Amino acid sequence: MPRFFRFLEPTFFAGLIDDPCLIIRDRPIHQSILLDCGALHQVAKREMKPIRAIFVSHAHMDHFMGFDAFLRQVHASPRTVELFGPPGMADRVAARLAGYDWNLAEPYWCTLLVHEVHPEQMISAHFSGPEAFRRHKLGATPRPGNLIYRHNHLEVAAEILDHGIPVLAFRVWERKVFALDGTKLAALGLVAGDWLAELKRRFFADWPKAPPLRITRSTAQGAREESVADAEVFYRQIRATPAMPSIGYLTDWGWSPENLAKVRNFMAGVDLLVGECAFLQAETHKARASRHLGTADWNLLLAELRPRAFLPMHLSKTYLRRSPELYAELAPPPETKLLTLPEHLAPRPLHAHEARALLGY
Repeated sequence: MPRFFRFLEPTFFAGLIDDPCLIIRDRPIHQSILLDCGALHQVAKREMKPIRAIFVSHAHMDHFMGFDAFLRQVHASPRTVELFGPPGMADRVAARLAGYDWNLAEPYWCTLLVHEVHPEQMISAHFSGPEAFRRHKLGATPRPGNLIYRHNHLEVAAEILDHGIPVLAFRVWERKVFALDGTKLAALGLVAGDWLAELKRRFFADWPKAPPLRITRSTAQGAREESVADAEVFYRQIRATPAMPSIGYLTDWGWSPENLAKVRNFMAGVDLLVGECAFLQAETHKARASRHLGTADWNLLLAELRPRAFLPMHLSKTYLRRSPELYAELAPPPETKLLTLPEHLAPRPLHAHEARALLGY
């Protein structure tokens, strides 16, 4: 993946034809989020352990079947894992959990906090691991904008698209960049000192209530301490304006005027765009019938959005061993780097004779 980000490290754990899963690691705090739960059997346990939130576009099998593999690795650990999905997601999670016996549940098992993203609200429930994943309904909270999750160096927004069912598109922003403008500091005569560390601490704590900030300023008579009543306003006066790069994730949506209007607005200015491209140009009719996109659709959309990089994913399995045709048909604008994937990231499944040979009989 291109290095557009200061803190975020995206890794796509699937091949072009595999079921998708994108892990985005927040490097400074060694925690991650997961976008879609495709086939996760090839993902190492050490990559799943840091995941604190999962974002599921929709509950079709190829985007949600890896949930069980994830839970298998993390259920016996004292944490809360949040899961965001479209309307009905809590019922889907309940059904998956009900397929197993949990009679050996321990007090230290994890809890799942599930949020259903509706147009103007989020409806939440939690499934308590110590109670054998018993479901507790938590009710609804307003959702005035697209933002659904914020934690340390990242925030996640969602838009609801149509795929015959509601499907979520996601945009992950890098945030919380503490950056000061040296020119502004010099113009105000500010002198570096311990107050900078305190200002940074308050910034990352989302400006908690605190006593006035003591700063140091240079004057003709020498350095002088002053009090600043509102540290947040003071920071705005001296901050630099770093870019907030973002990752867009689009899968399983139909080429309709309503969807296009939402995508153009939601993905404007995106840096890295990860998008499902299921069909080649000659079979655009199949894309329309199944509410998916093909290469011709993406060429039109990329010409408008002009991301810094585009990663096509989830090509239809009917094109097995034909992936070069996909890359030949895609024609992004010159400033957009086209990223490529092997058809399969992990080794293919074993046949019986291969397993016997490996076992020595």
